[in-house]
Formats: sequence, structure tokens, C-alpha cells
Amino acid sequence: MNIPQHTAIIMDGNGRWAKERGMVRVQGHNAGMKSLKEIVKASSTMGIKYLTVYAFSTENWKRPQDEVSGIFKLVVKYIKQEIKELDANNVRVNIIGDWHALPEDARASLQYALDTTKDNDGLVFNVALNYGGRAEILKSVKTILDKVASGEISQEDLTEDTISSYLYTAEMPDPDLIIRTGGEYRLSNFLTWQSAYSELYVTDVYWPDFTPAELEKAIEAYNGRERRFGGLK
Repeated sequence: MNIPQHTAIIMDGNGRWAKERGMVRVQGHNAGMKSLKEIVKASSTMGIKYLTVYAFSTENWKRPQDEVSGIFKLVVKYIKQEIKELDANNVRVNIIGDWHALPEDARASLQYALDTTKDNDGLVFNVALNYGGRAEILKSVKTILDKVASGEISQEDLTEDTISSYLYTAEMPDPDLIIRTGGEYRLSNFLTWQSAYSELYVTDVYWPDFTPAELEKAIEAYNGRERRFGGLK
């Protein structure tokens, strides 16, 4: 099986999963956290080099305050419970997005995860927190404009690679495969620049029910695609 070097996942359906079971939405996010543990482990075992998950978008601040607070508490809980195992399995945690805007306890936990795993050279586990694809592009463009104004970069030398080099995912390959759980057919401002030629896989399975077997299904579907990147085979 051809394993995608970079797999990205929009973890959708936690709230609907909870609602169908008469639970509050945060309980759905808690169940989703358990699925995340298994998918990270399976990704590492399968030989995926980069796994990027959409944990909290710039738009998610619009959700009820108790749900937002609950999500950040789960971030702290996840790191406390899983960081030793992640480190033991040579996983390097990386955060993409403006995570410094998160509550202090979440920031402290994230910094601890970054510091603990920074020397690992196995699976790179990107967690997108307070992340938005358009905001990421805007941030990149502003940085480039500052460097053009200061003479560090010549406007004539600007390329697509220049923009890519100032994104959160600089020095990483673009995602080969983007999986969305929960049945919605949209990217929701996720990896807007990087997803130009990603293969998309949508499943009706809610994130808390997404197992390593479901991940294998997605990769099998990916293997059935012919990737031409605008050219001819």
C-alpha cells in the first residue's frame, strides 16, 4: 500500500455524535480525544511522516463559551495523559495557528509538549489550534511585504515557494490526503494554500467512531486515485 507522506484530518462530528446519544457536546469532544490517540498511534505505525489535525479553528470562538472552555481543558488533559507515550514513540508535536491566544493553562501544556518532543524524529504530529487558512496566508504575505520593504527580499524574486516558506507548514510537504469525518463536503478554511492538489476523502463516520480501520479505508481509497497534478499520465 502506498502510504501518503502527509495526511491531514478535519475531525468533524463530535457534537452530533454526542447529541445522538443524549450527551452534551463536550462529551463528544472527549470521545473524539480517545479516537485521536488511536489515530496518532496508527499513523506512526503505518509510516505516515506528517499528521495534521484540525482541533480548533479561528471561527470556533463563535461557539458557546462552555464548549470552547471544555475544548481547551481537553487539550490540557490530552497532553497530560499522552505526552509520555508520544515521546516514547518518537512523535514530535508541532502546533500550527495562533496558539498564543489560547488560555494560559493550555499554552503552558502546549509549550511543555513542544519542549518534551522537540528532538524526536518520527511522526510529526501537527495540531491546528486557533488556525485559519486565510489568516495563515495573510500572515505570510504581511511578513513578506515587510521583508520586501526592508530590502531583504526582492519583489522580482517572489515565487509560490516564497509564500510557502512563511506558512506554519514551512519545510513540510503539502498534504497528500485530507480526510473529513462527519459527512460534510468542505474544507472549512483548513490548509487553504497547502491543499491545492490534495486528494479529498469524506466519510459519514463521526470522529469519535473513526478508527484505525477507517483510516486504512481512506488510504485504500487514496491508493485508487491517479494523481496527475494538472498534467497527463
